[in-house]
Amino acid sequence: MASRQRGKFITFEGGDGVGKTTQMEKLAAHLRKRGIDLITTREPGGTALGDKLRAVLLNSRTTGLSPLAELGMMFADRAQHIDEMILPALARGQWVLCDRFTDSSEAYQGGGRELGPEIVQQLHRYLCRNLKPDLTVLMLSDLAASIKRAQRRNIKESKPSRGDENRFEQETRAFHKRVLDAYKAIAEREPERVVRINARMEKEKVHRKIVACVEERLLGE
Repeated sequence: MASRQRGKFITFEGGDGVGKTTQMEKLAAHLRKRGIDLITTREPGGTALGDKLRAVLLNSRTTGLSPLAELGMMFADRAQHIDEMILPALARGQWVLCDRFTDSSEAYQGGGRELGPEIVQQLHRYLCRNLKPDLTVLMLSDLAASIKRAQRRNIKESKPSRGDENRFEQETRAFHKRVLDAYKAIAEREPERVVRINARMEKEKVHRKIVACVEERLLGE
């Protein structure tokens, strides 16, 4: 019996408020229409442990968390996510679409928290089996506009019972500029994996651009 073909792993990256989740769901709908079996997930989160860590990491009431503790919690979430959800799905032949992955840690903790990229890359090799996405969609937008959009979204979606997810949006503009610079450095370093998308375009144009990249790079069309 022929072995089952491994699924494809696509990640969506970018600063807060650039529309990653919306575009991931639109791509998922497109691929499902093509008959591709897939799952969508997110980081932090995606597992029971991950949801608990997310509640701590993203809540604006979480104060005094050291950059290294923050990074460690991100990787605890990611290691569990990979073993419990991502690798089993890929082994079943499913595609996995994930809202954030290790690039986010390199951008937010490595860049924003100024820990540097090396520690993030080392943790990824040791804790995450050096799993690399087949394609990473990096959505880039105007810094100030995307932050404001993220803040409005989180205020609208927040529930008193679970707090908010506004902790990173409350960081300084300098922090978010370091995040953006780190993302651009990743794209420069790995152009074969990372495709830059102008998120300032109209949503349908962004979607068409992403679909074209996926079909060209992963479907051979």
